Amino acid sequence: MAPEEQNPKLLSPLTLAFVGDGVYELLVRKRIVEAGSMPPKKLNAHKVASAQAAVYDGLEPLLTEDERDMLKRGRNAHTGSVPKNAQMADYRKATGVEALFGFLYLKGDWERLYFLFDKAM
Repeated sequence: MAPEEQNPKLLSPLTLAFVGDGVYELLVRKRIVEAGSMPPKKLNAHKVASAQAAVYDGLEPLLTEDERDMLKRGRNAHTGSVPKNAQMADYRKATGVEALFGFLYLKGDWERLYFLFDKAM
């Protein structure tokens, strides 16, 4: 099936989070490169679950109903395990943010994706 035929609403939240993790990381890396040379530690600070959990809280009021549904579907997905350096609540919110970014990416809504990423930063 061609990507333009696939409805991202029908994908599992963990599939959306899988895609969104890559999208989010790429956008963070792009932002850091645009800002000039920075140490890798700075990049990792934006990727950790606690940072993405804060993004979750900041973005939620800005979202449409569909976007909020994706955020919550991702948060409520059962991931099976949590990295040892993350709190469960933070990890779940981070998964929600990644699911939202995956949803917007697969939907092809670039303008909204970049708008929300700018707000997240």
